Amino acid sequence: MNSSWIILGATSGIARAVIRKLAAQGHAMFLAGRNISELEAIAADCRLRGARMAEVMSFDARDASNYGQLIARLRDEEGELNCAVFTGSMPDQEVIDANPNMIEGVLADNLTGPATFLTMFAPLMEERGCGAIAGVGSVAGDRGRLGNYVYGAAKAGFATYLSGLRNRLGRSGVHVMTIKPGPVDTPMTYGMKLPLMTTPDAVAEDILNGLKRKTNVLYTRKIWRLVMGIIRVIPEPIFKKMSI
Repeated sequence: MNSSWIILGATSGIARAVIRKLAAQGHAMFLAGRNISELEAIAADCRLRGARMAEVMSFDARDASNYGQLIARLRDEEGELNCAVFTGSMPDQEVIDANPNMIEGVLADNLTGPATFLTMFAPLMEERGCGAIAGVGSVAGDRGRLGNYVYGAAKAGFATYLSGLRNRLGRSGVHVMTIKPGPVDTPMTYGMKLPLMTTPDAVAEDILNGLKRKTNVLYTRKIWRLVMGIIRVIPEPIFKKMSI
């Protein structure tokens, strides 16, 4: 069966690593994002790696006006459709506190934009009765913390959305996987001193393996499942005095 992947936020560090691996497997690639020139370069690399085809699409998580057009194009593609969501932004919490108007953009990039697209895309996947959706959340969404609670709230919302979508689409043969990375060495985290940092290639390998196993919620690195499990059970009177 022909298999196609639409990648939202295709210029992100993790997305690029996943794209390289999918292209080498011969999938058709639809690369969606804001920076068309960067996307064209990634598409050219996909073709060199063996992708069946590579096409660039304009996608802005803050503007849903063309989502219908994107989905209409995907409808024309035969075979299995898959989607991976890597959109997101993570301004410093202090910057957001100084300018609360930024919250709307953070929510759009991490939650409402991709959720809007996936909700419009879901009926097409239900019709086909196959395929997968991989959505990138974050360990930051597991509990509100001092340093990034707006970003964490957006990722928590996206994880809850994906959980419901998994319940819906699983009934028609579509698998939905929630990905919760810890810190990854990408431009988004440049200059930050963060614990248990990993690489985009390691996360990409975990994602593809998770899809093969039909994992529901994937922590990468695995240790973050334990770490966040501990953080979640810290009593609130103690937790609110901690700086983590």
